[in-house]
Amino acid sequence: MSRKIDLNNGRAVYGRLLSYTKPYRWGFFFAVIGMIIVAVTEVAFAWIMDPLLDGTFVKRDEFYITMVPLALLAIFVTRGFGSFGSVFFMTWVGRHVVKDLRREMFDHLLTLPTSYYDKNPSGKMISRLIYDVEQVSEASSRAVTVLIQDTLTIIGLFGFMFYTNWRLTLLFLTIAPVMTAVVVYVNKRQRKISTRLQDSVGDITHVSQETVEGIRVVKVFGGQQYESDQYDAANKANRSQFMKITVTNAASVPVVQLMAASLLALIIFLATHPSMPKQMEAGEFMAFMTAMMLLFPPIKRLTTITMVLQKGIAASQSIFSFLQEPKELDTGTQALDRAKGDVVIDKVSFTYDEEKGRVLNQVSIEVKSGETVALVGKSGSGKTTLASLLPRFYNADEGRILIDGIDTKDICLADLRKQIALVSQDVRLFNDSIEHNIAYGKLDTATREDVINAAKAAYAWEYIEKMPQGLDTQVGEHGVLLSGGQRQRLAIARALLKNAPILILDEATSALDTESERQVQMALEQLMANRTTFVIAHRLSTIENADKIVVMHDGRVVEVGSHKELLAKGGHYAALYELQFGENETVEA
Repeated sequence: MSRKIDLNNGRAVYGRLLSYTKPYRWGFFFAVIGMIIVAVTEVAFAWIMDPLLDGTFVKRDEFYITMVPLALLAIFVTRGFGSFGSVFFMTWVGRHVVKDLRREMFDHLLTLPTSYYDKNPSGKMISRLIYDVEQVSEASSRAVTVLIQDTLTIIGLFGFMFYTNWRLTLLFLTIAPVMTAVVVYVNKRQRKISTRLQDSVGDITHVSQETVEGIRVVKVFGGQQYESDQYDAANKANRSQFMKITVTNAASVPVVQLMAASLLALIIFLATHPSMPKQMEAGEFMAFMTAMMLLFPPIKRLTTITMVLQKGIAASQSIFSFLQEPKELDTGTQALDRAKGDVVIDKVSFTYDEEKGRVLNQVSIEVKSGETVALVGKSGSGKTTLASLLPRFYNADEGRILIDGIDTKDICLADLRKQIALVSQDVRLFNDSIEHNIAYGKLDTATREDVINAAKAAYAWEYIEKMPQGLDTQVGEHGVLLSGGQRQRLAIARALLKNAPILILDEATSALDTESERQVQMALEQLMANRTTFVIAHRLSTIENADKIVVMHDGRVVEVGSHKELLAKGGHYAALYELQFGENETVEA
């Protein structure tokens, strides 16, 4: 399902959508059988009007008096089975398509590069997974049912009408080109509006999610009115687009119906006019009229279903454009079981945006296995970006990063990231139990004892065992039911359990109080033994014992040395240290 298509070609988009029904072709087959049965019974009902009127009311034929009621009953019983089968099997196929699409989209979401998440709001991505796919469900089930069943019904009824009176049928067909022109116009307009409607739903989801996740900031800074205005604007845009598509649909239906009704009136007039070459029998005329009347509902449904179809195509364009986003590039072919931990950063340069210039410029650092390297510098100096290049969240524009002498671009991504544990300032916990959050990534191998040992090493066990449910305690969304220090210690326990040879500690103790920080520092000292550790530090007191301190400024390495060596130089590091401890001020490092 990964093939690329022209997203501006509605037929190609819908064709790819329908390709998702192939694994469920038998369900689709039985649904089509049901549709054929429904279409045939429509024609049969029109046909039976002739013997019903002539054979029973006019000629009083005993055979028809007995058989016509039974035939009517048989027609509607058969129609019931056909209708049930078509609805059930098409819905079954449609929901499987939704399930498969959502699974494919979510799996693709996990493979996208970090830069994609930087550029795309999460609310719009969630809207694609939920709202857009539901529109596709309608287009791949109900719309297909209408297209196939009603098309077959119309063909069957037209055939019956042609057989009954071909002159009047040809007259009826004169309306087809006009109706086709109306439907084509409606299709184009609905697809354009549907695309805007998809975007408006994404905007609503985005604003809602941001407000819910940042509700404390909204409340403390009095941003309720601003957020309300933002939501109101997105909500109004959604209503406006929805009303446009409703007006288009509502206006097209009566226009088509008026054309059909006008032609119907003309046919009745001509069929009953004395000048007609051959007068039709009453039953024959009633059968013809019944067939023509039965044509209106499927024609109406075919006209109205275009809205569902165009919304589905617009949603499919959004979905397939997402699925065609390039995956995270994995150039690695070399396996790596467990690294020793030697890291060489060789003349690395990187930029997020060409217009904003380089974030890293010719950075070179050499770290031996087991060493602790601290990265310090003012905000925006490139510390976190440099750390993000190690697990290849981003790829360097120039230069290379080596682990044990192997270029990280040559190592399989999964093996590369297996060597690295990360504890960042922005702790991300899942709405799950404490045990699962600590064992995350090793849920299939980590024992409960392993989890407890990691929690004890991170000094988290002291508060976990006091909780009523212990390790089974739910932490809430983003760990909201825990304090900042508790969340931080869980993240450290998670890194401890992974037991990777390379550690990245990005402000790992920033949310801890003095006592907790002292305890965690003791645990980290044990953890960092014989492991290569990169520490991004806010408080310089936490990295005084680092083997090497790398001072960064404007994306460059300006100083490298030990704490004592750098203080003796009286350069950038000494100035930062003086600012923190001399003036007792906190500076972003």
